[in-house]
Amino acid sequence: MAVSGSSARSSLIVQLSPTRNAKLSFTVQLILTLFWLSWAAMLLFSEESAAGQGYLYYVFFGLAVVFLFYVILQNTSVFGVQSYIEITQQYIVQKFGVFRTKHLIQIPDIASVHITPLALRLTLKDESQVYLDLKQVRKKRDLDRIKMKMREMAETHNYAVSDTVGNRI
Repeated sequence: MAVSGSSARSSLIVQLSPTRNAKLSFTVQLILTLFWLSWAAMLLFSEESAAGQGYLYYVFFGLAVVFLFYVILQNTSVFGVQSYIEITQQYIVQKFGVFRTKHLIQIPDIASVHITPLALRLTLKDESQVYLDLKQVRKKRDLDRIKMKMREMAETHNYAVSDTVGNRI
């Protein structure tokens, strides 16, 4: 997914797939949630439900609806891109989902970048290291665009770039 407008050349936004590192796939999460929702509806609308515990069935059904909303929001782009990597001329942002914080790395603070097939290891000027996991990038073309953008910016921001073979680029 590319950025539109005048900043299309200077900014790169790549959508991530959060289900690639989830313990349960999106399909399994959706099936379990729909089972929970149907069970809650069956309890709620059955005629044998106890009059004193009716509010618990509403709570159980409400929680099922909220969890269904969460699963869809976290794993699809129905409500817009929620998980992404953005690379601009001044910073790199990595966001893993709606309810997670953004990780911001200033480009001028980068001393070197080591590129592996599915990750970027950034060494900052204060000798700390930041690991950007690229396993969630959806398309190989987007993965190549991220790596190419980091190589292109190395010339303007004077940081060293190396790859898994150890060759200087």
